[in-house]
Amino acid sequence: MLLLGIETSCDDTATALVADAKRVLANISTNQDAFHARYGGIVPEIASRRHLDLLSAAIEHALREAKLGFVDLDGIAVTAGPGLIGSLLVGVASAKALAYARRLPLYAVNHLHGHIFAPFLENDAEPSYPLLALLVSGGHSQLVRVASPTRFTIIGRTRDDAAGEAFDKTARLLGLPFPGGPALEQLARTGNPKAIPFPRHRADHGSLDLSFSGLKTAARRFIESPQAATTLPADIAASFQAAVIDVLLNRLTRAVEQSEYRCVVLSGGVAANGPLQAALQNWSQRHQIPVHIPPRRFCTDNAAMIAAIADRQGSIVRADPLTLTANPQLPFTFSEEQLLAHAG
Repeated sequence: MLLLGIETSCDDTATALVADAKRVLANISTNQDAFHARYGGIVPEIASRRHLDLLSAAIEHALREAKLGFVDLDGIAVTAGPGLIGSLLVGVASAKALAYARRLPLYAVNHLHGHIFAPFLENDAEPSYPLLALLVSGGHSQLVRVASPTRFTIIGRTRDDAAGEAFDKTARLLGLPFPGGPALEQLARTGNPKAIPFPRHRADHGSLDLSFSGLKTAARRFIESPQAATTLPADIAASFQAAVIDVLLNRLTRAVEQSEYRCVVLSGGVAANGPLQAALQNWSQRHQIPVHIPPRRFCTDNAAMIAAIADRQGSIVRADPLTLTANPQLPFTFSEEQLLAHAG
């Protein structure tokens, strides 16, 4: 099974060729950081127009790198949502046109499902079910019980800001360049993570929900206070980062105490954070639960994960090139009707 993946849910124009849900033959990604940096964040209109400029060349680039043509493909997989509607439309329209013109099967997948299975790209390991996924990015922070590639249950989610959003906004307060998350991580390397006792969100008894708005507010107040003038910015960054990591690991611990899991997956853009990866590896040793973390190139938005999850999900995400539409609020879980039809 050889699929062309197309991913344009936000500001990365990405294409890939993946064989049998694992072997990545080409993985092309062009970010738009330089175009959004002056605004301190992603401008949706700019993002969609850049996708229009770049996507055709990115598809050709992937085929050329893999030394393949459209005749070699078994299908096309595209992110149908969630994401920015303008960006999604560019990818979906291109995939529909190619699938129709080349008479290829079309698969419309959920961007977040791709992230969850990204650690198994170019990896001999296979997911062991049920697995616990910690999905942390700029737009999402949630804990998901995964029983199979098509059965997902969200057991915890952010009540306000996502972890990545909190990183980016705090980085901006510190005067760091866009994108803020990686810049804050770099600054924090020379800081003391115990310098400032930032608050950790305490969830209700039995709850696995997350919250980062209080932490973000505490960081803003500290940065704007007179005390900040005598505090190293690196200490602020390191203390903030440590607070985020503590909250995430606290919820993981609660989750494995409430139910049994065969393994844990860390995924999403924030999964590229080095201290978070190190803390999770230590957590894995303490709790004797295997942890799977994707390489950095598969943490951020990429098309390889889109092709891979389409292969794993199969007919349940098969779409009609004439009727498929982009959906910025695409449901995370499949309906019972979809699952029954897929099983049948």
